[in-house]
Amino acid sequence: MTDLYRDPWAKREAWRKHPIFSMRYYVRHMFPGLGLGVTAFAVYCFWEKYSKPKPVAHASH
Repeated sequence: MTDLYRDPWAKREAWRKHPIFSMRYYVRHMFPGLGLGVTAFAVYCFWEKYSKPKPVAHASH
């Protein structure tokens, strides 16, 4: 038999080793919309800066 089945509780504890419960999965999915939000905000800032016409400075008296 394999080492997994020598321990009678190993089958019941195997779910803890599933990749969905790893720290890497938690860190990757911690902020689900962050990438999309940052991208949308960057596009918005770029659009605001480069699409609006620059105001013409008038000489005041």
